[in-house]
Amino acid sequence: MIRTMVAGLGTMGRSHALAYHRNPAFDLVSLVNRSKPALDPCLAEYEVEPDFKQALVRMQPDLVNISTYSDSHADYAVLAMEQGAHVFVEKPLATTVADARRVVDCARANNRKLVVGYILRHHPSWQRMIVEARALGGPYVFRLNLNQQSSGPTWQVHKTLMQTTSPIVDCGVHYVDVMCQITDAKPVEVRGMGLRLSEEIAPDMYNYGHFQVLFEDGSLGWYEAGWGPMMSDSAFFVKDVVSPNGAVSIRMPENAKSDDHDTHTKTATLRIHRVGQPDQDLNMADEPGHQDLCEREQAFMARAITENLDLSRHMEDAVQSLAICLAADQSVRTGLAVKL
Repeated sequence: MIRTMVAGLGTMGRSHALAYHRNPAFDLVSLVNRSKPALDPCLAEYEVEPDFKQALVRMQPDLVNISTYSDSHADYAVLAMEQGAHVFVEKPLATTVADARRVVDCARANNRKLVVGYILRHHPSWQRMIVEARALGGPYVFRLNLNQQSSGPTWQVHKTLMQTTSPIVDCGVHYVDVMCQITDAKPVEVRGMGLRLSEEIAPDMYNYGHFQVLFEDGSLGWYEAGWGPMMSDSAFFVKDVVSPNGAVSIRMPENAKSDDHDTHTKTATLRIHRVGQPDQDLNMADEPGHQDLCEREQAFMARAITENLDLSRHMEDAVQSLAICLAADQSVRTGLAVKL
């Protein structure tokens, strides 16, 4: 079995820990968090350790899951791989392109498997959307957003995230990765805008932003993300891919809520529109929920280790999507377009 340590027990870390507990390929040996969080009853048997480095040295795990805040991702990943462990790291891979490259270089130098938490890559509806969009042919227009009308504990989590990472980076890497998988063309320019809509966040941070990315094949993408109690829950989930030959869209039920974690991953209907033909609606009612997707991610992690999968493209894609979102953040802050 793969001896596994999970660092960071927020929403994603708890879901991953539960996935390891349920999968016989893994032996969950250590949980790390600075404070003692509430855990699923089946995880209560595990002692929660506060110090990452000490736990890493003492437990010598085969795999380290890093689900901490993003400013610690790169350093923790490098420490783990230099200690001999494979790494699963939640997105974003790092907070700078240089740090993301450092992590990838470390994985290659130490012959370790590095998987980044792009959960949509394991989602059958998003996989189908990518296949159908590619079949239509480009160039493409991507219209994607994820706004969250967060309040209470969720707003507190968002405020903590924004100490280091803006919404368009934290969530944007998922959807930019989808854009890149569909067009497979080189990104060439990014233009971004953002606005600080709350006095509860740092003066140099913004909780609403959107950006446009231009690709070498003529495709263009738009992404929008906003967090906070002031956000509208109207049109908070737009997922359209348009081409000269039609469009593919994810359509949500009218009662979907922007602060529901499953809403971010579940889809209700995939509509395929081909010019001159009747629309085709694919019902996605039996698709996996958030926890199921986390379990699929970790099943892939197990395969990557036991079957020695080549993750070169996966790692490069993670760096590229992060670079685009960080360029968008730079554009927001400078008011200038960023060439890639």
